This record gives sequence, structure tokens and C-alpha cells, in this order.
Amino acid sequence: MDRLRTASNGTTLVPEIVIEATSNGHSQNLCGRSSSTSFTEKGSGRWSTLFLAYKTLGVVFGGLVTSPLYVYPSMNFKTTPTEDDYLGIYSIMFWTLTLIGVVKYTLIALRADDQGEGGTFALYSLLCRHYKIGILSSKRTDSNSSISPDELNREQSKLGKFFEQSLVARRVLLFVAMLGMCMLIGDGILTPAISVLSAMQGLQAPFPSVHKIHVEALSAVVLIVLFLMQKFGTSKVSFLFSPIMGTWTLTTPIIGIYSIIHYYPSIFKALSPHYIVHFFLKNGKEGWLLLGGTVLCITGSEALFADLGHFSRSSIQVAFLFTIYPSLVLTYAGQTAYLIKNPNVHHDGFFKFVPTAVYWPMFIVSTLAAVVASQSLISATFSIIKQSVVLDYFPRVKVVHTSPNKEGEVYCPEVNYILMVLCVAVIVIFGNGQDIGNAFGVVVSLVMLITTMLLTLVMVMIWRTPLVLAGLYFVVFFVMEGVYVSAVLTKIPEGGWIPFAISFILAFIMFGWFYGRQRKTEYEMTHKISLDSLAVLLSDPEIQRVPGLCFFYSNIQDGSTPILGHYIKNTRSLHRVTIFTTLRYSLVPKVAQHEKITVKKLGLQGLYQCTIHYGYADSINLEGYDFIDQITDSLRYHSSSSLPSGPLSIEEETQELERAKQAGVAHIRGKTKFHISKSSSWFDKIMLGFYEVLHNNCRSALPTLGVPIQEHIDVGMLYEA
Repeated sequence: MDRLRTASNGTTLVPEIVIEATSNGHSQNLCGRSSSTSFTEKGSGRWSTLFLAYKTLGVVFGGLVTSPLYVYPSMNFKTTPTEDDYLGIYSIMFWTLTLIGVVKYTLIALRADDQGEGGTFALYSLLCRHYKIGILSSKRTDSNSSISPDELNREQSKLGKFFEQSLVARRVLLFVAMLGMCMLIGDGILTPAISVLSAMQGLQAPFPSVHKIHVEALSAVVLIVLFLMQKFGTSKVSFLFSPIMGTWTLTTPIIGIYSIIHYYPSIFKALSPHYIVHFFLKNGKEGWLLLGGTVLCITGSEALFADLGHFSRSSIQVAFLFTIYPSLVLTYAGQTAYLIKNPNVHHDGFFKFVPTAVYWPMFIVSTLAAVVASQSLISATFSIIKQSVVLDYFPRVKVVHTSPNKEGEVYCPEVNYILMVLCVAVIVIFGNGQDIGNAFGVVVSLVMLITTMLLTLVMVMIWRTPLVLAGLYFVVFFVMEGVYVSAVLTKIPEGGWIPFAISFILAFIMFGWFYGRQRKTEYEMTHKISLDSLAVLLSDPEIQRVPGLCFFYSNIQDGSTPILGHYIKNTRSLHRVTIFTTLRYSLVPKVAQHEKITVKKLGLQGLYQCTIHYGYADSINLEGYDFIDQITDSLRYHSSSSLPSGPLSIEEETQELERAKQAGVAHIRGKTKFHISKSSSWFDKIMLGFYEVLHNNCRSALPTLGVPIQEHIDVGMLYEA
């Protein structure tokens, strides 16, 4: 799939993203799959998969495998827990890890990728590719699509038809996807804060003189250093962090086994679900409220799905099933075994559980592991922001591709520094692991619930899973996660309001941007300049065809934006050779040289339509003679089939191009704003005014093209709201 913004009539628009690459890569095949998938298929051997699985430890699983640092300390017990209480809690955690971690995410969700990308918004994008349910987009059926003709022509599901016919249902679906994305970004703020703070609190046991403010200051310093490292890219970071997380993943279950043998060898009897039933029958409402802390055992599981673009499905599955899952099961078993014999130290559940002989080595490892935990959600946040920007649901931010081989490996500088400020602010303002844990529980449970709903739609509408199986999946996970959500919502006054505040602000930004883009697209499609209209304009004897070569950037291929008519009517001129240029972003590292530029004659003398295809590792530079030479070569290449006959021969046309180039080159693009009149509705005044603020402070829609400043012309125009 070529991830382009598409209007309601299928017209392809310019991708709203700034793409840069930090290194050059080799050309890959131009299949519809994402680079992560292509890369994996090319290196799908056993050792390649194991090596990638090792690297996932440093990025994907940090938040999940370090959750023992803060799960028990986040639980607010009203009375001293009994042996049966701890057995019930461990049973809940074991089955949560098994059902949600293994079954839902590892075995099912990882197969619901959208061109190799994962996460809630990828699920929404996947649905939009198969059905006309996007508010702005239709089915994307360009040449790079991975959807076969048979799949496109097959009978659509009744549920899919319902969404296509109901505007309200489509808007609700978009809102749910936006909410999931916003919650995941909130996760990217809270995971670093709670992980690092929980690790730093280990200093207080051996050094009582270390006060809370010292722990907070040290945590803030560690986080700042971590965020400053993000610019080096996920591969370099994971190579550095994977040994740390490998050490943590190995040592904590070893301590867990020691604790099981030493304190409570029969702990695994708690795997029986009847301990869960007994726990709730005994504790009632208090047991239900404790779920707000218990749910943190699965925190970071969404990163397992959202970070899919950074690695491969098989590598993530291998790493989780054979290292992360058994490590967590044994670690929580050891913690619980210790707490059964020492029931009053759950607030310091992790560091009390560590034997004195290895306390300091484990403190160092836990601190470093907490940094890795932060990395997993930071990477996931970058991925989800990039997806949203490409799909035009988020203001344009700079997206740097830090790998020549993996399209999903990205870094967003602006997002990175905003996350850094917010993480430090959470620690400084709250500084209490339990309050942050309350907020964390809200994020974890809601994101899981949203993923369950979207994944069910994918199963029914795209995979055509039998309704019995899809219904069983939905009921099991919706009920399970719904109970968790009901418990964590009671924590809103105790810190749970943090992710709601963050999500509300982000959702308002997303909707404001989306609404403004929608209105702008509607205006452009209504007032677009067709080829016939352009011919009428140019037939006016007062319109001069001035010497020179002009690249007129348009985001509409079947015609041009109203800016063209605005420009011609006000300047009373058009360059003798004008090339209407559209850029198309492809999900491959590099587009093959012979496929980069396609040119066709528009039937009017000196007017051409040029499409530039580029991959995420391509550098786009229109400066110099090379680009003109490529257009000339493309004209010759298509002379026998693509170009209609005209008054000039191919040789004459190429000579005219050369003369125009010698006369001077201009690059023209539009800068549009809404004219909000007094008669506009109050809703338009608010939302379009907010959109203009966002638009004026975000990056340009076109990548850096290397255009000399003296050749660059911006044409302003007001669109009527």
C-alpha cells in the first residue's frame, strides 16, 4: 500500500510527512509489504530470527519485563494480606500474562499488521484499506498494494457494509482509534517515569538518609540522558540495551527460583483458577479495587504490538514465548513466595525480595533495566506518531528514518523532547510511585480494551473468522479487560486523571488537524482546476507564456489545486514549460531508478504531469541538471506508449525543455489559509482557527527538496470556510 492521503473520489494527494534518512540503503523490492516484513523475509533464517529476537529485548519488552519493580508497590491493601490473598493475586497475574500476553498479543494481534506496522492505529488503517470507512480515505488500490484483485472483488462482510453506510459509525471508529493512539502516547510518558522512579527508590533501603527529593532528581537526570540518546536510532540503542535487558531477564527468575525454594515451594499451586474465585469471594469490592495494581503486570504488552515495525513477527514471538514469559512467571512467583512469609513489606516488594548478597548488583541491573523499559514505549510512541502523520491525522512533525532497511524504525525529534519534558514533570509533580501507578493502570487497561475491539473488527471484516470464534475471542477479552477498566477508573482522583488529561489534549489536537484537513480537501476537490478549465484559462490572449521552466507542486493528480487558477489570474502568466509535480511516498527503502519518475504530456503545449516516487531512505533533491535529464529520459522512454501525439516531436520537446531550463527554473507551491468570515458557525471559528495555529507551527508538507532559495516561490491563497 502506498500510504497516501486519498480523497473521497480516490484522488491521490501528497503525503503529509517530512521524511529524512540518516544513512543510505540498497534498493529493495517494490512489494506492498513494509520494509520490516521484506527485511525479515530476506533474512528469515533461524540465526537471523534469533539475533533479531535478542535485539527485541532492548526495545520491545522493557516495560513488560520490568513490571515487577512496581506491581506490588502499586497495590493499596487496606489490611495485611493473607496467604490466600497472595495466592489469588499470583493466579490473576499468571492468567493475565498467559491470556493477554501469549494468546491475544503474541499469537493473534501480531498477525494483524498493516504493511508490517502494529498498534491501534495500524488496525484502523488496515480496516480503511479494505473498506471505505475512513472519513477522508477510500480503499487504497494503487500498484503497490498488497491486496490482491480477488480480495478486492470478493463479497464484503455485512459489518463492513454497515460501517461504510453509517457516518456515525465511521466517526465513532475513528474516535476509538484516536483514543487508543492518545492513550499509548500517555503510556510513553508514564512508563519511563514509573520505571526509573521505582528503580531509584532502591537507594532508600540501604541509605535512609536519601530523601524523596533526591530520588526524584536522580530519576529526572537518568530520563534526560535517555531521551538525548534517542537520536542515534533504535538499532544502536537496542544493541547497547539488549545485553542489559538480557541480564535482567535471566537474573530475576533465578532470584525468583531461590525465593520459591527458600520461602514457599508450593507456590505453583496458585496456577489453579479456583484461587482467583476464592480471592474475589473473600475480598469482594476490595479485591476488585486491587485489580488496579494487578493489571500493571501486563504493562508494556501494547509495545509488543506497536513496535512490530521495528522488528519482525517471528523475532518478537520467539523472544516473548521463550524468554520474557517464563521470566515473568518465575519472578512473580518468587516475589509472591517471599511476600507470603513477609506480608507487610509489599510496598517494597521488589528490593525486599532480593537477597542481601546480590542487592547492589541487582540495584544496578534494575536501574539500567528501567532505562530499557522506558525505551520500549518511547519507540512505540515514535511509530504510532509516524503512522498518524502519514495518514494525515496528526500535525506534520519531522520523522527521521534511522535505518536503511527497516521502514518502521523512526525518530521524531519534536515528540522526543516533548515526552522528555512531560516525563520529568510527572516525576517532579507527583513523585509517588503509587499515584503514577494509578495513572498507569488507566492507560494499560484502556489501550488493551481498544485493541480488542479493533482486532475483533479485523477478524470479522477482513480475516472472515467464523463468528463463533470471533465472538469467543471478543467475549473473553472484552470481559476480562472490561473488569480491569472498571477497577482502574476508580483511581481517577488518585492520579488516574493524568492520562485522561494528556489524551484529551492530544485528541483535541488530532481532531482539530483532521477537521481542518478535511475542510481544505473538500474545498480543493470542489474548486480544482481541470485540464479543460486550464485550456480555457490559457486561451485568454492576455495570459502570457513566459520563458523558463516551472515545477508547480500539486497534491491532485487528476487536475490541479485552486492555487493554479489563482496564480494564473493574478500574474496573467504561466511558464512556457510547466511541470505539475506530485510526490508519492512508497513503503520501500529505495525506489528503483527507472521507476522514480513518471512523466506524461497533458495535451497542452509545454504542460506535463510528473510523479516522483520515493522510498524512506531516498534523498530527494531537485536541484541541478540531473533531475531535468531524468525527465527527458522519461519522455523518451514513454514516447511510444504513454504520450499522446502532439504538434511537437519528442526531440523538439526535449529541446524545448533544455531551452526552458537555460532561461531559468522556478519551484512554485501554495500556502493556503482559511478565511473565517463572521457568518461562519462558532464550531468552524473554533476548529478552523485552531487548525490554522497548528498549520502555522508544523512542518511543510513537502520534504526538503534541495531547491535553491532564489528559485523558490510561495503562492498564498485564502480558502473560504
